[in-house]
Amino acid sequence: MRLRSHRCNFLQKYKHRNLIERFFCRLKEFRRIATRYDKLASRFSAFIALVASFAWLA
Repeated sequence: MRLRSHRCNFLQKYKHRNLIERFFCRLKEFRRIATRYDKLASRFSAFIALVASFAWLA
């Protein structure tokens, strides 16, 4: 019984981790984020928010 709950917990963690890793790969498709052209942190974070919303809608 305990092994089964441990396995389910592991699968849930793996599922969430995989989702986050795929999201960051989608973010890095934008060259501006991958190379960080923006020098100001506020502009960089604003562009990340823009790309994240675009990725969420797509």
